[in-house]
Amino acid sequence: MQGRELRVGIQFAPKAGFAIDTDDAFVLSQLGVTETLVVANPDGSVAPGLAVSWQRDDPRTWRFRLREKVRFQNGEPLTGQAVATALTHALSSPTPPRGLTGLTATASGPLEVLLRTQAPDPVLPQRLASPNTAILAPAAYRSGQRPEVVRTGTGPFQITAQQPGQGVTLARFDGYWGKHPALDRVRVRFIKDAQARVAALRAGELDLVQGVPISQLPVLKGLDGVRVQSYEVPRVTSLYMNMSAAPFADRRVREAVAAAIDRRLLAETVFSGSAKPAAQVFGPILPWVPEAAPPGADPERAARLLREAGYSALKVRLWTYHERPELPELATAIQGMLAKAGIKVETRVADYATLEGDVLAGRYDLFLLSRSYLTDVNDLAGFLASDFGCQGAYNLNRYCSAELDELVAELRNIEDLRQRQAAFARAAALLARDVAGLPLVHEQARVAMSTRVTGFQPDPLGHRLVTPDLAVSG
Repeated sequence: MQGRELRVGIQFAPKAGFAIDTDDAFVLSQLGVTETLVVANPDGSVAPGLAVSWQRDDPRTWRFRLREKVRFQNGEPLTGQAVATALTHALSSPTPPRGLTGLTATASGPLEVLLRTQAPDPVLPQRLASPNTAILAPAAYRSGQRPEVVRTGTGPFQITAQQPGQGVTLARFDGYWGKHPALDRVRVRFIKDAQARVAALRAGELDLVQGVPISQLPVLKGLDGVRVQSYEVPRVTSLYMNMSAAPFADRRVREAVAAAIDRRLLAETVFSGSAKPAAQVFGPILPWVPEAAPPGADPERAARLLREAGYSALKVRLWTYHERPELPELATAIQGMLAKAGIKVETRVADYATLEGDVLAGRYDLFLLSRSYLTDVNDLAGFLASDFGCQGAYNLNRYCSAELDELVAELRNIEDLRQRQAAFARAAALLARDVAGLPLVHEQARVAMSTRVTGFQPDPLGHRLVTPDLAVSG
């Protein structure tokens, strides 16, 4: 191997030619090609990125001070005008970054930019941590077409070659403003199939792979020269219950399901201990979430609740999808647990796209889903509104609570992080009280790598993978 080269296998290939206004922006961010004004932390706070400080001049105006002596990979300097150009283009896209509509950006100095919102926005900095708001060089936008991402980012690595749908080659950017990267090159392969990624690592073709399936943990943990690193992520696997129709419109039936399912056993068996049983919707990745274990299964109580609701026996449909290999196995385990309480379950496993329309329309009984609650915006208010608000676009439980909607509305005026966290905790308690769906386990991410790899830093939010600290020996 010539020079210091790392070979990486990642889960998702760019689907739109690295278009910054699509989910391809997350791939660019993970590869260390692009950067944003601020960096997200799992607790909901943000840290300096290309901006070193920011302040709120009034309820609708934020002032960001930029880092000095930053250059794009094509040599252009980072300026207030460059940032305004990049954000203006992103905001005028047919698919602007979610949560940033109505924003205007103007340069207010060589290293300063003013951002104005149509309505007061206490978490604008958190929104600017989204990879879709990455700042590219002015040259990226001069063609009038889709922004050019090759050599227009500010990250520690730049794209030097592409094999569409297959992979990219990265080279160290020697003009990087931060820590000098330890690697000279990174060869990245896009491998959708998890088993194939692991096989390539075991064969010595790759040095590091994302998304290690649970089924491969026993093999990898006993393999010389390979180590697996697991870490908490903001993702929960839940059992959704259609509250808009019988039988789950009756709270007693939802409570019966909760009483019948042993969440600790599911975490230990189906997830092989690589997940934590969920007592509420938000998990241990958030430092303000208290340690709490869910109650164990109580089939007798479950059967009693069903009788109180008027059911001596009950038959329901449980749907889930193939794309996450643990979900079908989880459905089988739940089927057995519910049977002990007198609930007969008919399971269906299909592609997510096949099921989505009926689930969104409320034409289902039970649905197993893995869901991230911190994706585009490093704040939980949007997730609560979308997934549990009365008008939520992804309210699969079809839950509606004036109390929750009022709590989410109050968040529009709360800037203090601790006050927001307290409000999120109240929301989680309200959802648990109403049995608005049943959180089962809080998931972990897993990366496998050669023991020659050092400097890997887990990013629970999935924004960073190839960093200046990564190195490989030999």
